[in-house]
Amino acid sequence: MNKNIHHKRTVLTWLAIYPAITLLFWAFGDELLQIPLPLRTLVLTLILVPLLSYVLLPFLHRLFAQWLNS
Repeated sequence: MNKNIHHKRTVLTWLAIYPAITLLFWAFGDELLQIPLPLRTLVLTLILVPLLSYVLLPFLHRLFAQWLNS
């Protein structure tokens, strides 16, 4: 296995998380600020973890498969 694969996966994870969090804050930022921080974090993670696991990361892994395996 490529020894850099973990670094590359980390980059892809960041590439998925940053725009997803930015989009959520853009879309729901005012509403999220109205709820306590622990609940806000719960809501965000309930949305982001499945989105990353089942949609964004599989898509990015397919898109960057050649780079990941080089």
